Order: sequence, then C-alpha cells, then structure tokens
Amino acid sequence: MDVNAAVAAAAAIAGVLTGVIAVLAFRWSEREQNRPTRTSLHTDPVLPPGVDTVLSVLRSSAVVLDEADAVVKASSAAYALGLVRGGRLSVEPMLQMARDTRRDGEIRQVELDLPRRGTGRGGEALAVSARVAPLGSRLVLLLVEDLTEARRIEAVRRDFVANVSHELKTPVGALSLLSEAVMDASDDPEAVERFAGRMQIEATRLTSLVQELIDLSRVQNDDPLEDAEPVRVDELVAEAIDRCRHQAGTKQITMAAGGTADLHVWGNRGQLAAALGNLVENAVNYSPARTRVGIAARRVTAPGGDHIEVAVTDQGIGISDKDKERIFERFYRVDPARSRATGGTGLGLAIVKHVAASHGGEVTVWSSEGQGSTFTLRLPEAGVARDRAHHHPDPDDLDDEADRNTPQSSPYEPLPAPEVLP
Repeated sequence: MDVNAAVAAAAAIAGVLTGVIAVLAFRWSEREQNRPTRTSLHTDPVLPPGVDTVLSVLRSSAVVLDEADAVVKASSAAYALGLVRGGRLSVEPMLQMARDTRRDGEIRQVELDLPRRGTGRGGEALAVSARVAPLGSRLVLLLVEDLTEARRIEAVRRDFVANVSHELKTPVGALSLLSEAVMDASDDPEAVERFAGRMQIEATRLTSLVQELIDLSRVQNDDPLEDAEPVRVDELVAEAIDRCRHQAGTKQITMAAGGTADLHVWGNRGQLAAALGNLVENAVNYSPARTRVGIAARRVTAPGGDHIEVAVTDQGIGISDKDKERIFERFYRVDPARSRATGGTGLGLAIVKHVAASHGGEVTVWSSEGQGSTFTLRLPEAGVARDRAHHHPDPDDLDDEADRNTPQSSPYEPLPAPEVLP
C-alpha cells in the first residue's frame, strides 16, 4: 500500500510539473511572437505624422526610401516617370544620392537627363531635377521635378530671339550700307535713284517683318473668342482675293473662288481674314506666272459637329516631304532665295497655324513637287464653335516644332496643269 501511494504521488507531481512547464512554454512563445523584431521594424516603417498628406498634394514626384533602399511611399507621378519599378528606385544616380544623404544627413540636388519611358529612340530624354533630404532618423525623401517642358519652351524662346535678331539685322544692315552709298554717289543722280529704290525695298521688308511680329504676338496672347462673332466665309474669301489682286495681276495669275456658298464660322473676323489672306498670298508668291490659284469652301461632317474647310490650291513648285514637316515653324522658308525676292518673312504660315488652333481648328497641307500645293484651313461651323467658346485650346500650348498633323493626301483635287496664256 505504501509503495502504491508513493508511485501515485510521484505521478501526480510529475503531471503538475509538466503542466506548469507547458504553460510557461506557451506564454514564452506567445511573447516572442508579439515582440517587434529588427526585421519587422525594417520592412514596416511608419511615416512621420502628416507626411503622407503632404506628399499627396505635391506637384513633384515623391519617393520615400527606408534604410535598406526599399520604397516605403511613392507618388503616382514617380511611377509615371519610371522612377520606381518592382518596389525599388530604378535610377542609380538618385539611389546613390539617397545613400550619401542617409550617411551624412546633407541635402543634395542634381539635374539629370533620363531615358523617356517606353521609347528606344535616341535623343528622347526627360530632363529632371532631383532633390534628396533626410526624413527623420531612418527615412530619406526624394523629390523629382520634370523640367522637360520648361527646357523646350526655353529652347523655343532662344531660337525665336536668335531668328528675330537675324531677320531684323539683314534689312537694317542693308539700309545702312545703301545710305552710305547714296552719300558717296551724291554727284551721280542715276546712282542715287537706284540706291534710293533699293532702300525703299528694304524699308518695306523691315516694315512687313515688324508688322508680322506684332500680328504673331497678338494671336498668341489674345483670346480671339472674347469678341467672337459669326463670320461669313464668302466675305473672308473675297477679302483675301482683293488683298492679293494686284500681285496676282502682275504675274498674270488667275484667282478663282468656288465651293459651297453661305457658310459661317465663329471667331475673330480680323484674325480669320489675316490667316486666309496669308494662305492666298503664299499661293500667289509661290506660283509661276500665268497659272491659277483656287479658293474653295465646303461643309464637312465630323463626330463633334460640322466643320468648315477652306482650301487654297496653287500650281506652284510644290513642297518636298522634309519641308512639309517644318513649313509651319517661325521663319522657316522652303526657298529662301524666292522669299527674299518676294519679301516674305517666314511668319505667315506660323500665324495661320496659331489662328486656326486658337479658334478650335487646324491647318493642313497636301503637296507634291511639281504639281502644286493645297493648304486647308479647317474650323468649326458657327453654331458648333459658339457652343465650344469656353473650351477652345490655348495657343501657348502649341508645339513650335514641326506640325504633327500634316496629311499626305487631300480631299481636294489639284488644279490641272497650268495653261500658258497667249
């Protein structure tokens, strides 16, 4: 009996000890699982209060990196620029800046040219400004601003200033030289008369250049739809023909108007008349003698509403494919020698492009070398344009590079071969 009692007591004690040990082991395991480890602290960092809200309203692309260079937070713009891929910062120079800033706490800034995402063409690059700063003790903040558009606008401005300087210098220099020649030939009436005639030509060219610069500045800065009104297309065509009548008569060029009558567009009458007049004048200037220039208007049905197309067709020398890509640039001339002879400034088509865009339309060109050209001014019809008066495009947003909407065909048939008049 004593032996059995002792065995039972020992078994009871062993059971109690086993239970106590099991409870202690369970408590220890539970505490260890809930204890924050270095790994959990490393992979789940917490942004300082308010930072997430600030980053969401910044215009710059924002990326927050932790102590292992993993992306903790990135704005949608950062993904759009291709800065973040697979949860990592993909631009090595920026990553190195972040590591240096994490090491010494210094704020760093640099400008970089990055390959444009999704393009493999050479020369396609994004210009960005990157700024790195510490964010607390363990995080690093990277702010990236896209400077591509600002650089493009600056390049356009520099080119424009350079071109204006060159174009103004030519007639001014010619006037200076001719005035000296007149003074030296004061005893020769024939020479004085000849030089004076040349001075008048250069003065006229200078006046035309200054006026077209003023016109271009006006169509770029003014809102043509503030004082918009219904404008009869027939009247615009008549004004354009009348403007070039003398010049066409000198070259025995026949100007013919046709198409649909009684059409209206909505816009600034002065700007529309100047745009169509520039197209007709350009056609006359680049047409050989004893040919025809045609102006035709028609209504075209489009998904967003009817449009009015006014096509100006000539029988001139035509335009090559490489020139068609640039003819709407400021100061660009297909034939510089002919432009000097006709007094062209190289701004006429640029003005047409801006007027068309500011009225919610476009200008396109069809041309074949040796067969002439057709320039088509396409504008919303009066009722449609009036409804869109508050949604027209800003001419400052125009791309001043080559016109990207140049078609290779035209709905208008080219005029027949020129007839030689007796």
